[in-house]
Amino acid sequence: MKYSEMTESGLSSICRSLLSEYENIKKQGLSLDMSRGKPSPEQVSISDGILTVLKTADDCKSSDGADMRNYGLLAGCNDARRLFGELCGVPAEHVIAGGNSSLTMMYDTIARAMLFGVCGEKPWKNQGNIKFLCPCPGYDRHFAICAAFGIEMINIKMTESGPDMDKVERLVSSDESIKGIWCVPKFSNPTGTVYSDETIARFARLRPAAKDFRIFWDNAYIVHDFGKIREISNIFDLTRGTENEDIAYMFVSTSKITYPGAGVAAMISSEKNIADTLSHMTVQSISYDKINQLRHAKYFGTAENLKKHMSLHAKVLKRKFDIVLSAFENHLSGLGIAEWTKPEGGYFISLDVLPGTAKRVWQLCREAGVTLTNVGATFPYGIDPEDTNLRIAPSYPSDADLSRAAEVLCLCVKLAAAERLARGNI
Repeated sequence: MKYSEMTESGLSSICRSLLSEYENIKKQGLSLDMSRGKPSPEQVSISDGILTVLKTADDCKSSDGADMRNYGLLAGCNDARRLFGELCGVPAEHVIAGGNSSLTMMYDTIARAMLFGVCGEKPWKNQGNIKFLCPCPGYDRHFAICAAFGIEMINIKMTESGPDMDKVERLVSSDESIKGIWCVPKFSNPTGTVYSDETIARFARLRPAAKDFRIFWDNAYIVHDFGKIREISNIFDLTRGTENEDIAYMFVSTSKITYPGAGVAAMISSEKNIADTLSHMTVQSISYDKINQLRHAKYFGTAENLKKHMSLHAKVLKRKFDIVLSAFENHLSGLGIAEWTKPEGGYFISLDVLPGTAKRVWQLCREAGVTLTNVGATFPYGIDPEDTNLRIAPSYPSDADLSRAAEVLCLCVKLAAAERLARGNI
């Protein structure tokens, strides 16, 4: 029976029963964590063969004979650029291979735009109030970058097919101060949404008022399927040769493919955007860690081999997601107090609890020894307007810990909902 259909006395009785169970759990001294989307030790070990790919000085030469031990190649090891290009469906010349973090490359791209402008346009810092569109629930690190630079953030509701494009098109075309939008087009963080072909086509056809408007296409989960393989449209195929050829920056990395602590990131864009970026990078650096770039290129060889490698990750992740989703189905289904996504890839589950109870759920979990991502993290400024969304990260805990954490979470969701409804607050 749905909690909303129960009498106040019935809810009070449930509260007492749930609270008793909760107090017993608190006494167990649990220490469980579902707060961050980290690969598990089991996943990290999948890539241990990469450690022995380079053994001699000769091994450190790329296929074109360049010595990766030395300076040079600002845009990165050509072998790595070709691998990323093959993976993303673009020529290698449109790729900059970087360090281990795509987030760093995103931050640097924003910083360059603020200080120097985009492709000859006036620096953003000299254009008054700068705004970004932020699909939400979304990635907290995107919002943190905007906050760090004082960029105003505008909420854009996520739908089943991607951001609300009617609102995106209306705002972008009418407001020159809107300079960008954050996008995770495949298995969006945290909902797991996959952008539809029509959504991507509408992004490619945007008519921004600002000449220096850019789409920040964070393709973090491009090969992170663990259900049905989902292919999405290539935004560069849609913009090539059009007036929007320069509208998008794509970012990818191997952080959740090999080692988060020693991955390789890449920025992909048009010839004009790449040239503009490199013109500033030449002051910032002489080269990234090309040894690591070459290590990855030699380890995988081809994008197809990389995808086969990801099938091993898929087995682990599907098992862990199934544990959490089964717990939600067994403990929360039919009660009318929670809804959740059922992603086929990525690293997160988005859980919407009874409006007005997310902070209470988080608090109850913390006191019971289960750590969740901070409430509000999936919204700009850390403010969830309905106090409803929780981002769940199943990847890192052991199966046993994950199962226990999911059960405790479900109990806290039920307790928070029963408390609120019993008080007659909604």
